[in-house]
Amino acid sequence: VQLVESGGDLVQAGGSLRLSCAASGSKFRPDDMGWYRQAPGKQRELVAISHVGDSTYADSVKGRFTVSRDDAKDIVYLQMNNLKTEDTAVYYCYVRFDFRKYWGEGTQVTVSS
Repeated sequence: VQLVESGGDLVQAGGSLRLSCAASGSKFRPDDMGWYRQAPGKQRELVAISHVGDSTYADSVKGRFTVSRDDAKDIVYLQMNNLKTEDTAVYYCYVRFDFRKYWGEGTQVTVSS
């Protein structure tokens, strides 16, 4: 399974970005698709995951970020609004098929004050 991310950029605080991640190489629909992030000097943390039927969000992004997926194309999106400097991190796409987990290479999001 290959994951190709796009959309990371430099943006000012209060701005918006949309990340995309396209999954390929599997015949099956992913159980979970979503995003983690890792800021310098910190552990990787969950941002948002789209399950089949519902979604999970980190408390720090609730109301600002929205995860969505296109199951016909195996693409997951992360719409990020009202970005804050503390959202600066490398964002990693995450896909799970049953017990198999896959990660993208990461895309940098930098939010300036």
